[in-house]
Amino acid sequence: MIVGIPADLLRRRPDVRRAELQAAAQSAQIGVAKADLFPTFSLVGNVGTLATDISPSNLGNVFTRGSLHYSVGPAIQWNVLNYGQITNNVRMQDAKFQELLIDYQNTVLKAQQEVEDGIATFIYSRDQAEFLQQSVGAAEGALRIALLQYREGILDFTTVLTAEQNLYQAQNNLVLATGSIALGLITTYRALGGGWQIREGREIVPADTQREMAERTNWGTLLTPDLLRPDAPGLPSPEDRAPPVRPPEW
Repeated sequence: MIVGIPADLLRRRPDVRRAELQAAAQSAQIGVAKADLFPTFSLVGNVGTLATDISPSNLGNVFTRGSLHYSVGPAIQWNVLNYGQITNNVRMQDAKFQELLIDYQNTVLKAQQEVEDGIATFIYSRDQAEFLQQSVGAAEGALRIALLQYREGILDFTTVLTAEQNLYQAQNNLVLATGSIALGLITTYRALGGGWQIREGREIVPADTQREMAERTNWGTLLTPDLLRPDAPGLPSPEDRAPPVRPPEW
């Protein structure tokens, strides 16, 4: 039996979303590190008043229009001498991104494994329960025959005890298999990110928290429901596969 797992269900898992968003944030850090390789331009200036007690000026003119002093001009900063350090920082950020990308892929694979394990437990436990139900029926029939033969004096009571023991063992196995059916269903539900239905249609940030944040800071439209409910992250595509590992060059 081939079971397909809808990707949209795996995307709702918190660990999958967390792993992808961590990789996306680290990807942005690579751009931040690369920005240090380029010059930065800025416009600086200052304004103030200037006065002196040297004749013919006096300190009383400090608040007059004539004492107004200002300067403005462009500024450029380029860490040319730190190129080696900046380049190594870019490489470090890229290596960290590759690490998080592999972690994300492993998280998706682990989620898929948990789903398949839950489905397999549910299916096989259900089949096992059907066979064990037949085993219980056969054990009950064997006990009835043993009791009849004991009453007729054909067999001793030991045979009856053995038949009862076999019946209880079969019933116990049936109960365990029946419990595994529910366990497999619960495992599948949990592996598929079960519980997201409770949050469906609701804002990520509760209304009380939004009001508290709005009282402290002007967030503009950043606290609107549409922006607070991001799209479900995608799963790794074939293009996201890591390149083959090359042996070290000694």
